[in-house]
Amino acid sequence: MELSLHMQSYLNKYRYKYLALYHALREAIQDGRLPGGIKLPSTREIADMYGLSRGAVAQSYDMLMAEGYVHAETGRGTYVTHAGYSPRHKMEIKDTPVKLSSWGERLISLPRGPADSAKQAEISFINQPLDMSHFPYEEWRSALSYAGGRKGSELQHKAPPEGDGQLREAIASHLRVTRGIMASPEHIVLFNGSMQGIVLLFQLLMNEGDTAVMENPGFHGVRRAITACGGIPIPAEVDRQGVMPQEWDSGILFVTPSRQYPTGAVLSLERRRQLLDWAQRHNAVIIEDDYDSEFRFAGRPIEPLKALDTQERVIYMGSFSQTMFTGLRLGYAVLPEGLVEAAVRAKSLYEPMSPGFLEQRALARFMAKGGYIRHLRRLTRLYGARHEHFCNLMKEKASQLFELIPGDAGLHVYAHWLKSPEEYTAFCKAANQRGINFRDAQVYRLDEGSPAACFGFAHLEEDQITEGISRLIAAWQDVQNFA
Repeated sequence: MELSLHMQSYLNKYRYKYLALYHALREAIQDGRLPGGIKLPSTREIADMYGLSRGAVAQSYDMLMAEGYVHAETGRGTYVTHAGYSPRHKMEIKDTPVKLSSWGERLISLPRGPADSAKQAEISFINQPLDMSHFPYEEWRSALSYAGGRKGSELQHKAPPEGDGQLREAIASHLRVTRGIMASPEHIVLFNGSMQGIVLLFQLLMNEGDTAVMENPGFHGVRRAITACGGIPIPAEVDRQGVMPQEWDSGILFVTPSRQYPTGAVLSLERRRQLLDWAQRHNAVIIEDDYDSEFRFAGRPIEPLKALDTQERVIYMGSFSQTMFTGLRLGYAVLPEGLVEAAVRAKSLYEPMSPGFLEQRALARFMAKGGYIRHLRRLTRLYGARHEHFCNLMKEKASQLFELIPGDAGLHVYAHWLKSPEEYTAFCKAANQRGINFRDAQVYRLDEGSPAACFGFAHLEEDQITEGISRLIAAWQDVQNFA
C-alpha cells in the first residue's frame, strides 16, 4: 500500500522520530485515512519510506498497540483495529444530535460574559492578573514546602469536600480580626473560586421559576447563574449609597455591600439593617459577596452584613483570586448552620475530595505566619498610590468626559459618561483605534442604562496610567475632529 503521512510536518513538531511516526499514524487512524482492518506496512518498509531506523518504527508500533489502535497477527503483520474510525463513521458521529436537559439548554443560550474589544490593546484599563513582581514568592514557596511535609509525606493527603481544616481555621481567624465576623471553621466551605460557590448556592436555594434579587448594575456572572438554574432575576436599583432596599417578593438577595460591584458604592449602616429586616420578614437568604474590599486605601469599612446578622440569614462569600494570584482558584463561604450539611453534600457530588490540597495547606501556613496580612498591606499601599494617581489625572484631564464615582477601596473605578450616548459609542471606537480599552459598564445592567465605564488600574504602572489617559484624551479629540 502507498502511505502518505506528511511526515516532515510531524518531524518538525516532535524532537524524536519515533514520536513523530506514532502521532502521524495515530491521527491517520483517528481521521479515517487508515480505516479499521487495513494492514500496515512492515517495519522495514516504513523505515525505508521515511528514513527511520527499524527500532524507531517498532517502538511506534508498540505504542499504538498498547493503546489499542493496532494489533499484530502472528505471521501475517500489523493491522488497524476494527474500532478505528472511518470517514463515514466520523461524519455520522459529528452529525448525531444530542438532546440536552432544560438546564443544558438554558446554559448554552446564555452569553459567555462581557465581550471586550477584539483588537489587542497596547494599554488596557480592563482588570488584568496582578503583577507577580510584588508577590512574596519566597514566603509562598516556603509555605508550599511546609505543606508537602518532610520528604513529601503529606502529598497524598486527601482534603474533605468542604476543604482543608487548617485553612478554614485560618480564614475564620482572619475574618474575626479584619471583618468582625465571628465565624466558626465548621461553617466555612471552600470552593474553586467564588463563582462555583455562587452557582452551587443558587442550585440549593432556588427552584425553577423562583425569583432572586440582584443589584442593577451588578455582577454579570450572578445573572447567568440565576438564569441557568431556572430562576428569574429581579433588578434592584443602585444609587450612590448602594442597593436601594424595597419590599421584594423573593427568597434570595445577592448584594455587594462593602463595595458595590461595579459602582464601588458603600452601603450605609441604615440600609444594611433594612436589608436584614427584609430578610427576616420574608424568610429570605442574603448572599453577601465581599469580592475586593480587602484593598481599602482610606478609612475603616462598615461592618459586613454577616457581622450584623443575628438571625442566620446571611451567607458571606470571599475569594483569594484577587488578593493572591489568578491561578489560585480558591473561594469560600461562611454559611448559616442550617445550610452547611446541604452545601457539603452538594459539593461532594462534584468533588468527593476538595482539589488543590497542597495549595490549601500552604495558604493556611502563609496566613498563620502573618505572610498574608503583610502581603495585603504592601499591595494596599501600592494600589492606593495607583488609585490616587489615576483619579487625580482623570479629574485633571478628562473631567469633561467622565464623572468618577468616589471610592476608597477596590481595583477599579466606575465613571459616568457626561456626553451623549452617540458620542460614547464613537469614543469607544476611537479609543480602541488608539490602542486603549476599558470595560463598558452596560454589560453589568439588566436593562439599558446611561453610558458608563469601568477603569481597572491596579495592574498598571503610573507611567502606563499617564499614557493611557493621554490616549483617552486623544481619542476624544479624534471624535471631535470627525464630527
